[in-house]
Amino acid sequence: MQRLPGLDLLRALAIVAVICTHSWLVGGMGNGFGWIESYGWMGVDLFFVLSGYLIGHQLFVRYERSGRLDLKAFYRQRAYRILPAYLVVVAIYFAAPGLREQPVIQPLWQFLTFTMNLFVDQRVPHAFSSAWSLCVEEYFYLLFPLAILVLAPRIRARRVVVVMASLMLLGMAWRGFAWSQSAAPADGGVWEMDIWRYMQLVYYPTYARLDGLMCGVALAMLSVYQQPLWQRLQRNANALALLGIIVVGFAAWIFRDTLTFAACVFGFPMLSIGLALLVASAASPTGLLGKTRVPGVAWIAGASYSIYLTHKASLKIAVRYLPASLNHRGIVTFLCCVLVAVGIAALLHYLVERPFLRLRDRRKRSVALVPAAEVGGAVQE
Repeated sequence: MQRLPGLDLLRALAIVAVICTHSWLVGGMGNGFGWIESYGWMGVDLFFVLSGYLIGHQLFVRYERSGRLDLKAFYRQRAYRILPAYLVVVAIYFAAPGLREQPVIQPLWQFLTFTMNLFVDQRVPHAFSSAWSLCVEEYFYLLFPLAILVLAPRIRARRVVVVMASLMLLGMAWRGFAWSQSAAPADGGVWEMDIWRYMQLVYYPTYARLDGLMCGVALAMLSVYQQPLWQRLQRNANALALLGIIVVGFAAWIFRDTLTFAACVFGFPMLSIGLALLVASAASPTGLLGKTRVPGVAWIAGASYSIYLTHKASLKIAVRYLPASLNHRGIVTFLCCVLVAVGIAALLHYLVERPFLRLRDRRKRSVALVPAAEVGGAVQE
């Protein structure tokens, strides 16, 4: 595929942010890094926006050109992309309990049905809890092509926008309801949710976390059905990036206390809109993000899925066997553990993920889902 360096950069930043927010597994990153430990979870929402844009673009282009979608081909390609590496990691978690980052893990059937994010009891730390975001994306992959067919025979931008906005509003309504049922006075008289109820009802469930995916789909809709507007936006990529940074910064200010009503209800759509502006900027080859080429970023972006699947257990394994001279050293300890985690992810990437992607490409039908040069994905979606 023709690669877009800007999207590679955002994907790499997203996985780095996620790893940083899980640095508590190795004792943290040390003084001066508390901000990225606190806000690194936003990398997951960046993944959502990227997936919504890349997958939405592929499906909209295919439907616009042929008036149909080959669901079998799409689901087969998704299966080759997602399942092999994921199932290998799940098998290791259940076959080798000693390698888990936490001793407790949810039942196997929840991982196999991608429903573990609906049954999390946050009062007890669980192993492989990071798979919750994959559950969200899997149901997006399953239902989004069907939604396009439901909106057929002719997709209208206004109709799709109404559906996406409705889903986001329903998510906001649910999060507001969940907050109202769980909030209680905290220090200083501020009302807050209990943290475990927040994770269970607001942060993890698929139906509460569609904001990023919908914003990514909105970008895809613009790029396919509103091309004059999309091209104007692309010509102003740097302005989009600046606006995106401002909006994300405002969302971070809202999330300075994640348990408040404002954060639960308005924080996620605000964050997703800001990240979507950054993705739109990065998709332009003329903007600063699109022109930025950092050595190693393309590899990190390509291997980000394997890194995401393995990094929590890998960090815990690494810190367990580090020499005493490198332990409890803050950022030094963290970087040593990250090197080990990237090495383990590389094994999964080269031994499992990439061979199945090559097999997928060999078995792909003569007419691709969408021409590669037109998508230019940051990762091999």
